[in-house]
Amino acid sequence: MIKDNPLLDKSLLFAARIVKLNRYLIKEKHETVISKQIVRSGTSIGANANEAVYGVSPADFIAKLQISLKETAETEYWLRLLILSEYIEEAHGESMLNDCLEIKKMLIASLKTAKENKK
Repeated sequence: MIKDNPLLDKSLLFAARIVKLNRYLIKEKHETVISKQIVRSGTSIGANANEAVYGVSPADFIAKLQISLKETAETEYWLRLLILSEYIEEAHGESMLNDCLEIKKMLIASLKTAKENKK
């Protein structure tokens, strides 16, 4: 794990859960369309947040976090769809959704701080 960066830690652990969910959807539910979508957006959250840390400028940092936030919103959508369509159990889906929403809150707070510091 990355010391002193809860966002990166949380998003990496979330990405691992998304990969496991993808595997489950393909093997157990024989679902390939939504599983591809959610694995792309769900793993992109952490990838973009990690890339933001190495941004070349404050604007680059903010841009990468914005992308990460957009991917979080997309992942939230796919999780809600999987729950409503009963591809995953509600309790499991809600647990993942809670993690997604926690990451979303962290990103919003980080973006707010970054934008204030840029001024």
